[in-house]
Amino acid sequence: MRNTLPTRRHLLQTAPALAAAIAWPAARASTYPDRTVRIVVPFAPGAGTDAMGRLLAQKLGELLGGQFVVDNRAGASGAIGSQHVAQSPADGYTLLLIAAPFTTVAAVLPQAGYDPVRGFTPIGMVAQGPLLWAANKDLPVANLREAVELARARPGRLNYASAGTGGINHLALEMLKARSGVAIEHIPYKGIAPATQDLISGQVQLLTGTIPALLPLVREGRIKPLAVTTARRSPVLPDVPGMAESGFDNFEVSNFFALAGPAGLPQSVVETLNEAIGRIVRLPDVQARFRTDALDAATGTPQALATFLTQDFASWRQVVVAQNLKIDRL
Repeated sequence: MRNTLPTRRHLLQTAPALAAAIAWPAARASTYPDRTVRIVVPFAPGAGTDAMGRLLAQKLGELLGGQFVVDNRAGASGAIGSQHVAQSPADGYTLLLIAAPFTTVAAVLPQAGYDPVRGFTPIGMVAQGPLLWAANKDLPVANLREAVELARARPGRLNYASAGTGGINHLALEMLKARSGVAIEHIPYKGIAPATQDLISGQVQLLTGTIPALLPLVREGRIKPLAVTTARRSPVLPDVPGMAESGFDNFEVSNFFALAGPAGLPQSVVETLNEAIGRIVRLPDVQARFRTDALDAATGTPQALATFLTQDFASWRQVVVAQNLKIDRL
């Protein structure tokens, strides 16, 4: 299949690199929070999502004067933590740090146990950034365009590692296959670390991962960068082409981080948290952290995040249907 899938548009505008701090109201309308707020991170400690959750918890606590703590509830590619928050009281004291698997897992596995569109109250986007297509250093290609041509010449002989079935790494491959018509074998791993090790050793030839995770290996010459998964290049890897240069117009895959709560969250809580996120992403130390992690600070209303999640989920469902993916468990 070639160029038949809808464009995935990111509806949230990127925040400027530096912005003046927004004045915080002298007094808020509510006393929220007056007890500990749990931010559920649906992945294990130490991952990039966990680091983002801890950064957000720290800054929210500093701004709002309450205690925000991270609660890691890993399992089923994020589904267990998402289910937990969806079933929690809608009082603002149990929140969910959303990342890209929030929509991809639900798209590929309808029985995931949560509804990413109707089961939550969107609060606000925090940041987003591209993944990196990478290859084993000995694969005879210089970029993604050449990798696709090699896959076309050797159907089914190239292997692609992912961090697990249903995640963004997996569905990024399926989108590429749908757009190009090539046959590449998907090899799911239990996490990106073992997948990356097998890429280095040559057990697999291709994968995608976050730029911070793969950049040291690129600099050491242990793996080969092919393209970033967004239309344009990343400032962190200015010599690596984007998808448009690689021959794929309207191909946009980003990892993202956002905050949500259970459905029915009080509007006053949503407004307080959304305003706080807007301040946090403009702080100079947070901006510096995002640049290091190849992320763009992102701001937007809760309604904009709701629209984003709706379209993101629908787009991934299109990929699942187009590729006839039949997955009954993760």
